[in-house]
Amino acid sequence: MGAISRGSAALGSLGPKDDKKSSFTPKAYQELKSSIHRDLLSQVDLEKLMGLGDGRARLNIFGIIQELVANSNTPLSGVERDRLSREELDEVFGLGPLEPLLQDPTINDILVNTYRRVYVERAGLLEKTNVVFKDDAHLMHIIDKIVSAVGRRVDESSPMVDARLLDGSRVNVIIPPLSIDGPTVSIRRFGHVPLESEDMLKNRTLTPQILELLRGAVKARLNMLISGGTGAGKTTLLNILSGYISDKERIVTIEDSAELQLKQEHVVRLECRPPNVEGKGAVRPRQLVINSLRMRPDRIIVGEVRG
Repeated sequence: MGAISRGSAALGSLGPKDDKKSSFTPKAYQELKSSIHRDLLSQVDLEKLMGLGDGRARLNIFGIIQELVANSNTPLSGVERDRLSREELDEVFGLGPLEPLLQDPTINDILVNTYRRVYVERAGLLEKTNVVFKDDAHLMHIIDKIVSAVGRRVDESSPMVDARLLDGSRVNVIIPPLSIDGPTVSIRRFGHVPLESEDMLKNRTLTPQILELLRGAVKARLNMLISGGTGAGKTTLLNILSGYISDKERIVTIEDSAELQLKQEHVVRLECRPPNVEGKGAVRPRQLVINSLRMRPDRIIVGEVRG
């Protein structure tokens, strides 16, 4: 358990601010990591280990990775050995190079322009990170892990997709031939602690008068439309306003990719479905709205309207 604790603690420090230099060139380091990963897959039945439970599986795999690194006959320092082991653990259990960024609560957006260029946004400011993938194939492997987890796919016949992470973060992926320089990923993070109306007042996003007006509009069951530019806080405001809906009302939400965080218990969440490999079977928001009218809703909330 100590090894996992150390790995997890150090993991949070491996963000874009990590300035430790490796004695290897980036290419040589990535090749070594790929070799360790291949050896791990050839020696370990990951599915069987996963059956032991997350904690025991991590502990077992971390020990195996440490042994593989030690036997690699490569002159690694202790810091480099621990770093490689943690990164390999991220490849198995998480989203590889993206994991340190996903663990950083100060990051609002993660923007993968190419496998070699990854940016983040903190407090409205963009900055380049030192995070890299081995190549386009490595990035596509991580993309496939993301989209397959929510039953979606991305390939040349369907090169754009919206998905979400387990924590609710919104993901957009676009790949060649539409993305000229290689696969591109955009991740919009949502805070672990949702903003409340008091936060909006404190930040002067809303005045008490405007908030009271909006609260009254929700209570009066008026139709409402929230509009604004990218990153303006539309979803945040919608989540806050939805909190004024009575617990006695039945709510149906319709989203292209689920991201709303309603607190009520009586909520039915509907999500659109993209077409299959034959281009059939797509379910659009309009179809879900029509169907929701037969579900005895008191409120219908459409998460996003585009087009």
